[in-house]
Amino acid sequence: MILYDADCGFCRWSLDKILAWDRDGRLRPVALQSEEADRLLAGMPEAERMASWHLVTPDGMVYSSGAAVPPLMDLLPGGAPAKLAAQLMPGTTNRAYRWVSRHRDWLGAKLGADTCAVDPSDRRA
Repeated sequence: MILYDADCGFCRWSLDKILAWDRDGRLRPVALQSEEADRLLAGMPEAERMASWHLVTPDGMVYSSGAAVPPLMDLLPGGAPAKLAAQLMPGTTNRAYRWVSRHRDWLGAKLGADTCAVDPSDRRA
């Protein structure tokens, strides 16, 4: 399961791209604002929960922010090169994630007004 901020247009846009890549349907989107997210991330402080995206793998492990990139790539076809890059450069991956996270409103605006209309939960509810 991939947990995302349903109130963030850039987050919804990004998730839509990831779900399109996931041709095998291995990921299921879960809004961070949902009761299911509360259960999946039980014990995680709300501020930490809302500060990042999260991945819950089929074996129940929870990964967040840049650390979630390698296990996400395991679930996507052709993800091995990106997984290797993220594993070899975890500091760079985390810095890149933090930069994107801090600039998500600006990035969303650059993607255009349609960004806010994207609802990836409709793809795989």
